[in-house]
Amino acid sequence: MPKFRIDRIDRKILDALQRDGRMANNDLAAEVGLSPSPCLRRVKALEDAGVIRTYVALVDPAAVNLPVNVFVNVTLERQVEDRLDAFEAAVMERPEVLECYLMTGEADYLLRVVVPDLPTYERFLKEYLTRIPGIASIRSSFALKQVRYDTALPLHHCET
Repeated sequence: MPKFRIDRIDRKILDALQRDGRMANNDLAAEVGLSPSPCLRRVKALEDAGVIRTYVALVDPAAVNLPVNVFVNVTLERQVEDRLDAFEAAVMERPEVLECYLMTGEADYLLRVVVPDLPTYERFLKEYLTRIPGIASIRSSFALKQVRYDTALPLHHCET
């Protein structure tokens, strides 16, 4: 897919929608200095190009009893395509795995797992993660405190 050319107005639109995805088009248009119709056309173009993938509600993990964040380094026995694909397919099935990255360095994958408590993570580890074929090692690190969490991408470099 060719890169979408983002200009100053598009960046303003994206910045505003990253702060508030439910912002009314009239308010968005006023904030970015457009009339409503051209603003809506630009938002639609950003959506159609895949720049805006979706709109979501960010739920407070503590409010829904999911306060434990575990960062899990997984090393595979061998880095061959079928093992990588099998591991990725397996973690895609687990709702407690919110993020999964193929990494360089010591571990092959980094996962972020969210659970209500340590016994739940232990069950996830023993009953699921350790049973995925081809895993050589698993190292878990527990987050003590979330110092910063943001979902808005820094877009200052995007203007053409």
